[in-house]
Amino acid sequence: MNVQQADMIAPPGLKTASDLGLTTVMMRDILLKTMFRTNLERITDLERVLCVPARVVQELIDMGRELSLIEAMGTMHAGAQSSEMGYRLSDTGKARALDALSQSEYFGAMPVPMEVYAKQVKRQSIRNITMTRDQLTGAMGHLILPDNLLDQLGPAVGSGRSILMYGPPGNGKSSISNGIRDALGDKIYVPKAIEYSGQIITVYDPIVHSSAEEDFDNPDSLRRKARKYDRRYVLCDRPTVITGGELSLDMLDLVYNPTARTYTASLQLKSTGGVFIVDDLGRQAEPPQALVNRWIVPLEENKDILALQSGEKFEVPFDTLVIFSTNFHPNKIFDRAALRRIFYKIKIDGPDQEDYLKIFAMVAKKRKMPLSQEALIHLLKNKYPLIDNVYANYQPIFLIDQMISICEFEGIPNQMSPELIDRAWENMFVKEEEIIH
Repeated sequence: MNVQQADMIAPPGLKTASDLGLTTVMMRDILLKTMFRTNLERITDLERVLCVPARVVQELIDMGRELSLIEAMGTMHAGAQSSEMGYRLSDTGKARALDALSQSEYFGAMPVPMEVYAKQVKRQSIRNITMTRDQLTGAMGHLILPDNLLDQLGPAVGSGRSILMYGPPGNGKSSISNGIRDALGDKIYVPKAIEYSGQIITVYDPIVHSSAEEDFDNPDSLRRKARKYDRRYVLCDRPTVITGGELSLDMLDLVYNPTARTYTASLQLKSTGGVFIVDDLGRQAEPPQALVNRWIVPLEENKDILALQSGEKFEVPFDTLVIFSTNFHPNKIFDRAALRRIFYKIKIDGPDQEDYLKIFAMVAKKRKMPLSQEALIHLLKNKYPLIDNVYANYQPIFLIDQMISICEFEGIPNQMSPELIDRAWENMFVKEEEIIH
C-alpha cells in the first residue's frame, strides 16, 4: 500500500478534543487514570500513550487544571536544546483517578466511538477489494491446484462474501484458506479500543493484528504523511483469525473482565475487515448448524449483535470474509436454510494422477529426494489400486518424509525404492482388524 492509498481509507486526523467524539468526563478520566498509572508528566509522553495529538492533550490538561485536578510542575529539561512543562495530579486529581479506576481499570489510548468506527469499517471494507487472477495465483503458486479451482475462488474472494470449502481430508483446504489470506495483501486501520454507551471494548490484539506502521513510516516523507491520520488506530495487514476444533459459540461474544471492568472484542469483531477461517467444521463441540445459525444475521445484514453485561444489546459492523472448511458433505451437517446463506460452495477434490505426480516431484525436489521410476511405477500399479486409486494432496509429503526417516535410520543416502515405498505405505493407513482385549 502506498501513501496515496493509505490516505484514501485513513481515519481523519484529530484537531480538538471534541473531534474524539467522547464525553468530556470520559476523556478527563482516561487522562487522569493514565497519569496515575504511568506517572507520565510530559505532553509528548502522554500524546504517545493516549494516541491523540499534543494540542488535544494540552486541551485536556487545561480542563483538568481548571478543575484543580492537575497541577503544573514548571519547566522540565528534556535535553540540551529543549525543555517542556511538566504536569502532575493534585490530591483531588489522585482521588478522582482512583474513583475512576474503581469503575473501569482502562487507561491509555482514547477509544473510538462505535458510530465513528462503523464509518471507518465502510471506508476500508473487505468488499471494496479487487481480487485479480494474478494475485490469487501468486499467493497459491506453491500449490498444485485444478485449473478450474481459481475460476471459482477468484469471484468468491473478490465478493467478500462467505465461502464453504468441502471435500475429503488432506487435499489442501487449509492451505487454500491461508493462500486466500495472503492474496489480500493490503492494509487497514484497526482501533486500539472502541466505546459504546460508556463501555470500552479493546480491539487491537498483537496476536491477531500484524502492525504495518513501522514499514509504512520508514521514509521521512511517508512518516509525515502517515501522522495525519487518527492515531487511535493502528495500520495493520488485513487481519486473519483461524479457528479449528476449539471454536465455541462464546468465543463469538464479547469477553468481560470483571476485575478490570472492561471488555475484549470477540474473535469475529477482531477479524473485521479481514478473514475469519473456521477450519475442520464439524469437529467442534458445538454442532455445525448451531455455529452457522450464529452467523445468519451477520452474513445477511452485514452487522452483528453483541451484548453488554447489563444485557443491553447493540449492533457492530460485520465486514468479514468467512471461510468454512469441512471434510463432511454439506448436506450432512447443514439444513437448506443455512446452506442458502453461505454464498459460495466450492468442492475441493483430491488430485488426479497427473497432478499427484506433479506434487510428488515438487516435494521430492524440495526434500532433496531423488526420484525413482521403478518406485513410482510400483506405487501407482501396486499400492494405489488397494485404495481404489484415490489420491490426496497430503500423501506425497507423507510418503517422502517417511522414506527420508527410514534412510536416516538405516544410515543410507536419501533414496526411494519399491521396498521403501512399501515400508512408508504401512504407516499411512490403519488396517481394519479386530483388536483383542
